[in-house]
Amino acid sequence: MPDATRILGIDPGLQLTGYGVVVLDEGPGLAEPRLVEGGVIRLKPKTSVEHRLVELHRELLELIDEHQPNVLAIEKLYAHYKHPRTAIVMAHARGVILLAAKLRAVEIAHLPSTEVKKAVTGHGHASKQQVQRAVQSQYRLAEPPTPFDVADAIAIATCHARRMAVERL
Repeated sequence: MPDATRILGIDPGLQLTGYGVVVLDEGPGLAEPRLVEGGVIRLKPKTSVEHRLVELHRELLELIDEHQPNVLAIEKLYAHYKHPRTAIVMAHARGVILLAAKLRAVEIAHLPSTEVKKAVTGHGHASKQQVQRAVQSQYRLAEPPTPFDVADAIAIATCHARRMAVERL
């Protein structure tokens, strides 16, 4: 059994894809995850969707190769009736992300956004700013992670790490 589980959280997008890497130490008791890195993959909005998908795929494979995660955690796809196009665009990015994870034989975990928000803020319908401040506080960061995509990705990884810690008990 490994000494720790490395979780890569992803907040997908076709302009900004946030990522967060946390480590959950193995052992007795309920461990809290440790933040390794958070960042963002920036894609050029003026390029074609196809070009951005190729770039996202390449960048994500590099990220997986660098951090060697055991699990990639990503929010479940949802659609809001006021913004149906958003779900379609996000589905493109999610597909590329899932493909990259499978190509590197990384386990995938799908999490509902309300579960992620509740895990880090205590409220399933928290705002982006509340998630950002909660991540800053929980990891004792000098500044809130920006842009929001980074905080969201760290929150996704944190939520899955806590889910894993509870399952181990």
